Amino acid sequence: MYHILIVEDDRGLNQGVALALKEEGVRFFPAYSLKEARDIWKRAPVDMVMLDVSLPDGSGYDFLEEVRETSKIPVLMITANDMEIDEVRGLELGADDYITKPFSLMVLRARASRARKRTGQKDGSFVYEDARYRFEFDRMKFFVEDAEADLSKNEQRLLRTLVSHKGQTLTRERLIEILWEDARYVEENALSVTVNRLRQKLGGKEGKCPIQTIYGLGYMWGDKRK
Repeated sequence: MYHILIVEDDRGLNQGVALALKEEGVRFFPAYSLKEARDIWKRAPVDMVMLDVSLPDGSGYDFLEEVRETSKIPVLMITANDMEIDEVRGLELGADDYITKPFSLMVLRARASRARKRTGQKDGSFVYEDARYRFEFDRMKFFVEDAEADLSKNEQRLLRTLVSHKGQTLTRERLIEILWEDARYVEENALSVTVNRLRQKLGGKEGKCPIQTIYGLGYMWGDKRK
């Protein structure tokens, strides 16, 4: 499932964007203010953001900066302002594209598709690295404090999902859907076992792992988003 957050206070346009981008395997989170966008960003997995610049309670640029603190997912800015300086600001803050109202929904769909392809949906396009870890999903090479870790295919899928949604809580249901094709035949504790094994392999010298348990919900990589 691919999740798109649409931050647009015009309810008709918000629904129109969702209709234009609708396809099998895509789910939409509508937000009509910065507050709603932030609430969704904290609690739900988001793979792309369609972001209006002018919102009732602030600027979309502020939310763009917050997203870019922890994520490289595609962000497409939507605005009625066609000033060049505003477009430059959005691109400098990390937007993938800048679309001026009024626009064709067909054009919007094409640009969203291009951004999605550019960021990549396959393991081979994704490398994660921080002070302790380097994960090369294309080569299936995973390094913990410079020591290589041997991960199973399910552990690799779980790890990729968690690090690509750093700071977001991913529900148990969502993770089970990703790891197993048919959840009906998955044992109740299968996800917990997989998470615990991955934690052990990523613990390093001090036995510490960034995978957090969010009780009653699921799991998260890293600290909670603001």
